[in-house]
Amino acid sequence: MLLTQSVCSDYYLYWRADILMSGEIIFNRLQDIFFRPKPFSVYTTGELWTDDYTSQRMLENHLDGASDLSSRGFDFIDRSVDWMINHFNIKEDISVADFGCGPGLYTSRLAKTGARVTGIDFSLRSIEYARQYAASNNLNIRYIHQDYLNFESFERFDLITMIYCDYSALSPSQRKTMLDKFASLLTVDGKILLDVHSCAGFDLLEESVICGRNLMNGFWSPRDYFGFKNTFKYPDVKVSLDKYTLIEEDRIRTIYNWLQYFDRDSIRAEFEQSGLMIESFPGDVAGGLYSPESPVFAVIASLE
Repeated sequence: MLLTQSVCSDYYLYWRADILMSGEIIFNRLQDIFFRPKPFSVYTTGELWTDDYTSQRMLENHLDGASDLSSRGFDFIDRSVDWMINHFNIKEDISVADFGCGPGLYTSRLAKTGARVTGIDFSLRSIEYARQYAASNNLNIRYIHQDYLNFESFERFDLITMIYCDYSALSPSQRKTMLDKFASLLTVDGKILLDVHSCAGFDLLEESVICGRNLMNGFWSPRDYFGFKNTFKYPDVKVSLDKYTLIEEDRIRTIYNWLQYFDRDSIRAEFEQSGLMIESFPGDVAGGLYSPESPVFAVIASLE
């Protein structure tokens, strides 16, 4: 069919309009991807732990004893538990609560002392694994599937742990909630052990953008996707954000991973606001020596 000049012009205009509209859509999407939100203004932790695929990948990383992606390596965990048992005199009739217990890497080891152990975690997949492991190894551990921000109990604990810098991933209001909760759950002589990211670690961090097909070796979806990871720094408040934008054929997701960085004075101030006293600053949860150059350090605290 022979097309007239006017019809060809109309096709050309439609084609140009479609190109311009597509460019505008892509430009706006890229603006969203590179947008820097205010610290802790968006919270997506639930999506990471409740998504069926990513929760399975997280569990696999937990159980990979040579990896530090979701938990520390098994060699470190073994050293850490040995130190905790000796330092806090963990034995029968001692009550321990591990907040963010995951698949029970610490709780299962601590329970072998005969201590009364409770583990709380938001991931149902991790809790189910932990329960099965405890049952098959005759370990008496109470596992609770719950957001630990909402955990309540009449029981009081001799030791409360929050390991792998979970505390650093919480917003200021969430941290206040946790410390108030810890204070209410401790026995009179009870102790708190947790670790945090340090200001030295913040200084080592650089802002960056990474993008690629199936970012992180397909961690985010079993289907084909494109991923962007934007790392932002907020120097005034010592906060960082890893912002993941994941683009699949039929959906777009954004995951926000916030981290707060501390020095000894800043974390001491937070604990004191909840009536807690920091007794010492180990270098890590295995009792290492504190170093101001280390990217992490630990805290041992008690009631004032």
